[in-house]
Amino acid sequence: MHISVLGAGAWGTALAVAAAARHDVLLWGRDAAAIDAMQRTRRNTRYLPDVALPAALRLEADHDEALAHGRTGLLVIATPMAGLREGLAALPGEAPAIWLCKGFERETGLLGHEIARAVRPGRACGVLSGPSFAQEVARGQPTALVAASDDPDLVARAVEAFHGPALRVYSSDDPIGVEVGGAVKNVLAIATGIADGMALGLNARAALITRGLAEMTRLGLALGARAETFMGLSGLGDLVLTATGDLSRNRQVGLALARGQALPQILQQLGHVAEGVLSASTVLQRAHSLGLELPITHAVVDVLEGRLAPSAALRQLMQRGSREEAG
Repeated sequence: MHISVLGAGAWGTALAVAAAARHDVLLWGRDAAAIDAMQRTRRNTRYLPDVALPAALRLEADHDEALAHGRTGLLVIATPMAGLREGLAALPGEAPAIWLCKGFERETGLLGHEIARAVRPGRACGVLSGPSFAQEVARGQPTALVAASDDPDLVARAVEAFHGPALRVYSSDDPIGVEVGGAVKNVLAIATGIADGMALGLNARAALITRGLAEMTRLGLALGARAETFMGLSGLGDLVLTATGDLSRNRQVGLALARGQALPQILQQLGHVAEGVLSASTVLQRAHSLGLELPITHAVVDVLEGRLAPSAALRQLMQRGSREEAG
């Protein structure tokens, strides 16, 4: 299969490396100088410096060339959420495409499938998501993902593109649930990072993950997802990884907030996008528009926006009245 990965960050590079073992893969990046350096060194020194790029992996800075290469196979948009709309709008004709980003578009509050519905109505589009750190995928460590779309042919194509000895790709026809899981888990990972940074203990971590999963599911069902999706890879799986794994940028934000660092300083030191910071207020706004209460998400937004210190947010959560667990 001819596959073009549009975006040479960590995750785009990792998936391009994984797919290049079995397919004709082209990795596109908008920075021509960076692509030239990658061509010479066969390394993505900014994002994955320890991973050698396979000789078969093509590198390209010409966007038109990248689109032409993957047009009849698969186009993979590997930009942050902020670049998804532009990436979808640039796709040619009926070319099948999937995206890798997780979160809500900041300006509109839309998920990826909602952006695609507006930009490419009736065209085959979908999402590839699940519990995955780019470094581990690039090194060939065992990973499981889920490809989701309303179009079964596109799902089958995504599975064919990436399913291999170290990378299992499951299929789903619930892109709403897969996207809600991928977006909300980033916010909950910030909450868990704060709790761990405050040394609240493993009991608190388990409670946050479990009740966070309930918040994620509540929002997903209201948006039209299926409950069982949130017990799968893009729900519980991605939440556990992002909330507990130290490679998680969102968890690192929470840990630093608990140490008393200011958010602008944290983001500057991080150097990469932490989607939970961008998505938290949008998650809360969409929940409120649907008449939903998401107390953990609300506490995270209050901390991120400087209205509450982490200790005060904890007190606010612990002072809530008891309720039935299923709610």
